Amino acid sequence: MDPGSGSPWASAQRNRLLPIRLSREPANTEWTPPAGSPAEEPVSPTARAMEDIGIYIVVTVGLDTPINLTTFRAGIEAMLARCPRYGCIHVADGLNNGEARWARTTVNVQDHMIVPRLDRATDPDKAVEDYVASLSTLPMVRSRPPWEFHFLDFPTSEAASTVAIRVHHAYGDGMSTMALLMMSTRSAITDTKSHPAAPPHRRPTRTSAIYAPQRPPLSAGALAFVAWVWSYLVLAWNTAADIAYFAATIMFLSDPRTLFKHADDGFHAKRFVHRSLSLDDVKFLKNSMNCTVNDVLVALTSAALSRYYFRKSGDTNTRKICVRSLLPVNTRPATSLQTYVNVIESDKRNEVTWGNKLGYIILPFYLARHDDPLAYIHKAKKVLDRKKRSLEVIFTYKIAEIFMNVFGAKVGTSIFRCLFARTTIVFSNMVGPTEQVELCGHPVAFIAPSVYGIPEALIIHYQSYRSTIKIILSVDEDMFPDYHQLLDDFDETLAAMMNAASRPLTLTKDD
Repeated sequence: MDPGSGSPWASAQRNRLLPIRLSREPANTEWTPPAGSPAEEPVSPTARAMEDIGIYIVVTVGLDTPINLTTFRAGIEAMLARCPRYGCIHVADGLNNGEARWARTTVNVQDHMIVPRLDRATDPDKAVEDYVASLSTLPMVRSRPPWEFHFLDFPTSEAASTVAIRVHHAYGDGMSTMALLMMSTRSAITDTKSHPAAPPHRRPTRTSAIYAPQRPPLSAGALAFVAWVWSYLVLAWNTAADIAYFAATIMFLSDPRTLFKHADDGFHAKRFVHRSLSLDDVKFLKNSMNCTVNDVLVALTSAALSRYYFRKSGDTNTRKICVRSLLPVNTRPATSLQTYVNVIESDKRNEVTWGNKLGYIILPFYLARHDDPLAYIHKAKKVLDRKKRSLEVIFTYKIAEIFMNVFGAKVGTSIFRCLFARTTIVFSNMVGPTEQVELCGHPVAFIAPSVYGIPEALIIHYQSYRSTIKIILSVDEDMFPDYHQLLDDFDETLAAMMNAASRPLTLTKDD
C-alpha cells in the first residue's frame, strides 16, 4: 500500500521519475524476519492518519569519511534484526476483518540503498541540498517497506559524504526514529561498542509525561500544603482552558494570514536547510537568564522570525502579532534516549512502544519589536512556564486516540488537517548525543532531521549533537526564496542575545 496514497496530492507525485540508482553491491541481499519476531499487529489509527496525510521523516547525516556501502548494508541488516517493524508493510486483506495491519515481508536491503548520479562540479553543497529537497516530490515504491538510505558520496563544506534517510512517519515518531539510528551507532571516542553518552541530568524534574507538583512533607506546615493543593487547582484550570482553546482551533480559530502562512493547504515541495549554532552559547543564555534550553530556543525562534517578518513585510506597526505553532511532545515516560535504546536491545524488546506516542501543544510565537533582545527570553519563559502547568499534551494525545479508535482514521486525519490549516508553524526540539558517534562504522559530523507532507510553509527543528545545535528548516521555496537569509537571522539573533547577556544585566519589563 502506497504510504502517501490517501493524500490529495499523491496522484500527482506518482508520475514523477525516481532518481537514478547505481548499485555498487550485488542486488540479491535479502533480509527475512526471524521466526521469533513479534506477531503481526493492526496498524494504529494514528499511523493510518499519518499514512493518509503522507508525512515522511527525512534525516540528513553528514559523515567524516567516504561511504563504504558494504559496511552500511551490514548495519542496516542488523537494524532490521532488532526492529522487525521496519521489515513490515501496511496491508488490508481478508485477515483482521479487512483492517489495515503490519505484515512482515522479505526485504531486499539493496532496494533501499540508493546511490544517485549528481552533477556536483560547481557547488557540492547545493547539489546535496537540491537532491534532499527532491525527496519531498518523489514517491515510495508501494510493494516494499517505506524507508530508504540515499548515499551522496562526495565532500561538502561540512562533511566528507552525506546520507539522507527517508522513512514514513507511520513507523514512528522522532523518539523511536532517533533510537533506531542510535542502535546503529557507537562512540567514536572510546573505540568500543558502547553507545554514545546522553546529556547529563542534574536531577529528574520530570518523571512522566507531565510536570507533577511535588507534595510537601508534613513538617512544611499548613501554608505549604495549601500551596500544593492550589497548584493542582491551577493545573486543572489551565488544562481546561488549553483543551477548549485546542478544540476551538480544530473547529474555527485560525491564525492571521502572514508571510509565513500559505493561502491554500495543498501540497508544496519542501527544501531542507540547516545551520549550526553553538550549544555553549545557548547554555550560557540559559544560565544567565535562569531559564531552560527550551526557553532560549523558543525565544530565539520568536526573535529571528520577528526580524525576518518586519524586514520582509515592511510593517512599521509596533503591535504584537501572534502566530501559533503545533508542538509535538513525546508522551512516553521521560527516560533518556539512551535508556530507550538499552531496552530495545535487551530481553524486554517486545515491551518497547514503537509508533507515534505524541501529544500536542499549541504554542504561541509573538512577532514583535524589542529594543532588548533578552525581552524575547523573558516572554518565552513566561509562556512555557504556563504550558508546564497544564495537562494539555496528555489530554490531546488521549482524546485523539479515543476519537480515532471510535470514529476511525478518517476523523483523525480531519483533525490533523484542521490543526495544520489553522496554525502557522510546526516546531520541535530533539536532544542528541554529547560525543561524536559512528553510524555503521562512519564517524558522524552532523545530524539534521526534518519532515515533509505537512502543509505548513515553515517547519522548525532543533537537534543537538556534541557542542553544536542544528537549526533545521523545512520551507516552501516559493514562499521563502531567501531561506538562507532566514537562517542568517537565527545566527544574528543569537549573537545579539549573547552580546546583551554579556553586558551587566538590566531587568526589562515584559510588554
